[in-house]
Amino acid sequence: MASQLFAICFNASRPSDLARFWSGVLGWDVVDGPDDDVELLPPHPDDPATFRIRFLLSHEPKAGQNRAHFDLTSASAEEQRRTVARALECGGRHIDVGQLPEEGHVVLADPDGNEFCVIEAGNKFLADTGFIGALACDGTQDVGYFWSAALGWPLVWDQDQETAIQSPDGGTKITWGGPPVATKTGTNRLLLELALPAEADGEAEVDRLLALGATRTNIGADGGSRVMLLDPDGNEFTLRRRESR
Repeated sequence: MASQLFAICFNASRPSDLARFWSGVLGWDVVDGPDDDVELLPPHPDDPATFRIRFLLSHEPKAGQNRAHFDLTSASAEEQRRTVARALECGGRHIDVGQLPEEGHVVLADPDGNEFCVIEAGNKFLADTGFIGALACDGTQDVGYFWSAALGWPLVWDQDQETAIQSPDGGTKITWGGPPVATKTGTNRLLLELALPAEADGEAEVDRLLALGATRTNIGADGGSRVMLLDPDGNEFTLRRRESR
């Protein structure tokens, strides 16, 4: 039985504060998670296309631009303005990552400096997603193929070494922009957490992921229910055993 995407995790200097920020922006509820972590629950947690957002305590400072960020969608120009205003009120700020003045999206950072975009209305690529339209990643074509196979999500874009996948049930897309891929500095601030049902064979699933191109790492290993692995681009991700979503 293959694992499923359970959560997108933020390594955070102040997990509770960052959870409150994203709760204010997204309108998701804050709950206590395992291991003293903080989680946001989506409005419909039983929807197979949804995931949680988890905030994990990290003392490692942010170094450079993140390899992954959220793209938030807008149904209208007014909705885009409201989302930006809400993010600023919650503690976000405008940043410059080299975007051009004529580009319609707005680039912001959360209180921990994590970049995210508020996309303009009319974006056809994100039209069939939701408020979190995409987790946009810096990565190779090979890593897009890896995650498509690992999650069982079909490729919905594969052109000019850019790739994107989406759950068969819809929802947020995960995209990779192709080369050049930024040099990785330290542990990623955002990472994926996969979950296995309690009855599944964890070692068999680790072996499957390794056969697809993942590698083992000692980073973040806790010797218990969580296994930390690296995808083909060297990005950390975790595999946990869960009783249920």
